[in-house]
Amino acid sequence: MTETDIKRIANIIRTQDILRRHDFNFKKKFGQNFLTDGNILSKITEAAELSKEVNVIEIGPGIGSLTQYLLEESAEVMAFEIDKTLIPILEETLADYDNFQLVNADILKVDLKAEIAKFKNPDLPIKVVANLPYYITTPILMALIESKIPFASFVVMMQKEVADRIAAKPNTKAYGSLSIAVQYYLKAEVAFNVPRTVFVPAPNVDSAILKMTRLDQPAVDVPDEDWYFRLMKLSFVHRRKTLLNNLQSAFGKDRKEEILGLLDRAGISPTARAESFDLEDFAKLSIALLPMKD
Repeated sequence: MTETDIKRIANIIRTQDILRRHDFNFKKKFGQNFLTDGNILSKITEAAELSKEVNVIEIGPGIGSLTQYLLEESAEVMAFEIDKTLIPILEETLADYDNFQLVNADILKVDLKAEIAKFKNPDLPIKVVANLPYYITTPILMALIESKIPFASFVVMMQKEVADRIAAKPNTKAYGSLSIAVQYYLKAEVAFNVPRTVFVPAPNVDSAILKMTRLDQPAVDVPDEDWYFRLMKLSFVHRRKTLLNNLQSAFGKDRKEEILGLLDRAGISPTARAESFDLEDFAKLSIALLPMKD
């Protein structure tokens, strides 16, 4: 199929025609906003660095605008679409592609390992490329990251505010527990911003493409990952409070002297705030407070 043979889904006239012919109604509960700008889709595909030796997982393909670009650049695309009314549309718009698998299911409820085994060549590296539903971006992302499936990378569109939080560095307003939860596993950077005018319907928020590449091993070495993440989250519960105040709230004021002693021995300031701690600092904290683990 040559470029001149390709009938692009991603333009406003064709998108509206497809939606009209299928009498499609947008469902607010699924956060449906369809891209209509081919330049943006090309940039997403380029950021994903695909090849015919890579499989792709897509979540929420809509009417197939991004999917079409992914199919042309990768070995195979497996798309998960929760809205059953979009299934006949996708079967029509992507009928010319033999490297497409469509799964009508909630990505958070499927046996993802079993689905991935259905790729024609399941041993190829797998990348996640998607325009994520904004109302459920974080649960989807964390479920995929924590699934233990070795996705090579993620290139996903999301609300700009969420992308900024994930990629944030210490001592910035956006930095928080989500930043650390993702950066523990992945290198994260905002690739580019996306104007709301390139969607149908236009969302009420700005968007961004976040690129995340899996690290060969976690960013820091800790003896107990669950304890590390628990302490990290507790430290951010009251963002403007000191580390000591947050820890006292979590473990009880009667343990103040114990907390102070452990922090002092580790050289950690009890008056510091969580927003100033990088991943190494939280690793140091988790080791220092291991005696307090239930």
